[in-house]
Amino acid sequence: MKSKIVKRVLAASLATVMTASLAACGNEQVDAPASSDDAAKESTDAATDAATDAATESSVEDLGAYTIRTDADGNTVDLGGIEVIIRDWWSGDGERKAAEDAYTEARYEYLDWAEETYNFTIKEMTISDWGSTPQDFADYAALGGDEYYVFGLRQGSELTAAMNSGLMYDVSTLGVFDFSEDKWSSGVHQMFAKGGAVYGFRGIEAEPRGGLYFNKRLLEEAGITAQQIYDWQEAGEWTWAKFEEVCQQVQADTDNDGIIDRYGMANFNVDLYCNAVYSNGGDFVRMENGKYVNAVETEETLEALNWAFDMWEKYDAHTSYPEDAAWDYWNTAFSTGMAVFNIAECYKARQFNEMGMEDDFGFVCFPKGPKASDYTNIYLDNVYAIPACYDADKAWKIAFAYDLYTEPVPGFEDYSAYKSNYYSSMRDTESVDLTVARLLKNGRTTFHTLVPGIDLGPQLFWAINKDNTPAAQAEASRDTWQAYLDEANK
Repeated sequence: MKSKIVKRVLAASLATVMTASLAACGNEQVDAPASSDDAAKESTDAATDAATDAATESSVEDLGAYTIRTDADGNTVDLGGIEVIIRDWWSGDGERKAAEDAYTEARYEYLDWAEETYNFTIKEMTISDWGSTPQDFADYAALGGDEYYVFGLRQGSELTAAMNSGLMYDVSTLGVFDFSEDKWSSGVHQMFAKGGAVYGFRGIEAEPRGGLYFNKRLLEEAGITAQQIYDWQEAGEWTWAKFEEVCQQVQADTDNDGIIDRYGMANFNVDLYCNAVYSNGGDFVRMENGKYVNAVETEETLEALNWAFDMWEKYDAHTSYPEDAAWDYWNTAFSTGMAVFNIAECYKARQFNEMGMEDDFGFVCFPKGPKASDYTNIYLDNVYAIPACYDADKAWKIAFAYDLYTEPVPGFEDYSAYKSNYYSSMRDTESVDLTVARLLKNGRTTFHTLVPGIDLGPQLFWAINKDNTPAAQAEASRDTWQAYLDEANK
């Protein structure tokens, strides 16, 4: 039996002439009319009779902005009953979870309509794990298979190697994806493009990445409220200078034993250096005229590295960690109240909750540097790709299904679906409404993760000390990096 949406759209679509074309495929699409009654008034031909019959079968309702895509002959695209699997390492068994809100219910209803209308099924499913995914993709793309797969892949040198080896399908040749649409705003397709070809894509919202967690109790003990932090952010006053001013105020020997016991921050120094560079408009590698170039020695990047090292020396709690502390002890230091601030990604909120952190925490953007006009978020999102072993017809069908799967839910185009997930892990609404929302809006791409051989920790960050400035280390690594860049630019 057809679902309510299928019957509603069918009633309207039978009376509609399909006009708008899908680039390069001869496919056509058109917005369905507001109701089947409106369609019946426009024509007296056989299509009207069919629409009237279908309308009799189901109630007449507002259809919204539904679209029917047709082939060159005006027939609804038929994918032939294929099962498309978006395979990854996190989605589970592919079964839908129960809808807990109106958005999810509407999304399921839309997907039911799409699957029945175009004769296919699609689901996300865990098949590989995080470690094996790059090799699993390379093996499958080299040998092929009967499945209809879209691979979820992590960024890194293995993915660049797969792209350079011809293992990823050039989706620009399929004419299915319109990269001007908002759903592609994370820019993954720009990162994985060469000479007009596009090998990687992501038709879903980007992930908000690095920000700054803060302990509300420790702040208040030092005379600063959480609301002040959020107000500074909203006013554009949350800068490096303001952050250092706060760190200076909160860091203290609270029991007067001569030992600091409330530090300004506890971080992984990689997170500190990276966020400092990005927050000042800097980069480690940039794309210029289609080539990767070294950006470490730019003014923005060196200024950020110098500032970050100074902050690390003055305010980070690492000098007081136990001798047998784990390599990631900064998580414990922040969650147990040893430090006020911690630089981490949005997903860390859930981890702090799992660690049993008793103090409430907030979350703001990393403060902006003097070369930046706004706070920023670096997109380091997982990438989706179609194996190059498929022929053009199979790749087209997979891309068509993925495009349908990632379309905005009709009636919920402006709905922020991500919020419910972060509300469940953050401790206040400001973290989501003010910070996460801003990070999603203010994102940009970076390219050093795409260059095999470049490793920021040992080659740059961990070599910086009082006797070896960022500029000196950048110079020392210059020739090695250039060799990596030259190889990647081939």
